[in-house]
Amino acid sequence: MLVVYSQKHIPMHKKHPNYLKSNMARLAVMLIALLLMPSKKLLAETVTVSSIADLQKAIDKAKAGDLILLADGVYTTTEDIIVRGKGTREKLITIAAQHIGAAEITGKGGFNLQSPAAYIIIRGFKFTHAASKTKTGIGTTHCRFTQNIFENQGDGEDLTVAGSDQEVDYNTFQNKNAMGRFIAIRGEGKQIAERLYIHHNYFNNFASQGGKNGAEALQFGLSGFSLSSSNSVVEYNLFERCEGENELISVKASAVTLRYNTVRDCPAQFTLRHGNKSLVYGNYFFNTPGLRIFGDDHLIYSNYFENCSSAIVIGNGDGEVADGAQLTAHDRPDRVLIAFNTLVNNKENIIQTGRKNGLGATYITVADNIIQGGGPAASIAGPYANPQWLGNIVFQVKDAGSMPAEGYTTVDPKLVKTASGTYHLQAGSPAIDHGTAAYPAVNTDMDGQPRVQPFDIGADELSNAPVKAHALHPSEVGYQAKN
Repeated sequence: MLVVYSQKHIPMHKKHPNYLKSNMARLAVMLIALLLMPSKKLLAETVTVSSIADLQKAIDKAKAGDLILLADGVYTTTEDIIVRGKGTREKLITIAAQHIGAAEITGKGGFNLQSPAAYIIIRGFKFTHAASKTKTGIGTTHCRFTQNIFENQGDGEDLTVAGSDQEVDYNTFQNKNAMGRFIAIRGEGKQIAERLYIHHNYFNNFASQGGKNGAEALQFGLSGFSLSSSNSVVEYNLFERCEGENELISVKASAVTLRYNTVRDCPAQFTLRHGNKSLVYGNYFFNTPGLRIFGDDHLIYSNYFENCSSAIVIGNGDGEVADGAQLTAHDRPDRVLIAFNTLVNNKENIIQTGRKNGLGATYITVADNIIQGGGPAASIAGPYANPQWLGNIVFQVKDAGSMPAEGYTTVDPKLVKTASGTYHLQAGSPAIDHGTAAYPAVNTDMDGQPRVQPFDIGADELSNAPVKAHALHPSEVGYQAKN
């Protein structure tokens, strides 16, 4: 049977074969034109604003890749500036001062980054608003504060970080005379914020708060976070004239690396207060109470101490967390390695202070350190079970003190002060190639140069390798260092 279709029922593309091709060509041309147009929906924008209200509107509308600039001037807030936008690894959302340090935000509110904020940069502002207003909240990720000046007013923190994968770099924190901290690291539940990178910041001038607790320059965690691992790095920061309270840096978390920082003229102490398995190496201490240690399985090496009131303080514990003591206890130090450090002209060198009913410390290894000048090489008060002293060089100190005779050699290490302003080994030193052991985790010296077996005693490994660290100068850190 033959079926005949009427002409009007034949589809257009069958009736005219070139119809579909011509339509597709027109659509392609239209699509290309749309992509080339500066559409707000398709292209990242640079927006300049000159009021807090317009800044908030621009932030609310921001999309990946946008740059929001606040014009120079002083801006007073009445509430927080809320940031919830999401950039991407390739296209960040940047909120910046038009010129570094020239847009000042004062008043009652600061930048409050809230979940799901991600891949946000806050750059170049001067913050003089109320304290505890600038923060990255729980659930934020990959956010960065860079090249800002923090000089907040009143009690509280200048910057609080609770989200993970954050970066805080090249900022200046200065002139604080109130309770609180320059930076406070927090987390969620019992988990401290993870994978933070805090570097090249300048912490300057934190006035004494009369002995009150709660005024550290940097507080990394709280007691409840102390058994959680952060796997964060704090490096190349400079602390000068910061007192606040008796703790300058207070680490209350586990697995934190603190390296190549400089502490100068600070009447407060760098303290591993709670937590385990932190690395402290390549740091420089001048005219400060040095480093105090609580907790387990820390590695303390390649640090430099000069003219300190005390250099290395091994804590005398008042509880053992592993046996059920409260997390707020001064956890007894156990299995801590203190090796390859250089101590020069310190009033006290390696000490443990007394404590009523103190638990002391156990299994502490003090090895291959150079102790030159100053008070007794070691002064230990309190229980000190199963110690290991070996390979140390002691020279021109008051006496060996508590260090056993088998733990040291009295010989001139032939240190010389170099152009860097610190004492280094010179050719012919008896410290060269005389380290008693090569610890796998000890792989760098105070200059950031690699350790080569057999190791040199002290913080310096005599080397021609590139120098990657030194005692920092203010010009190398803070908001102006990258200009």
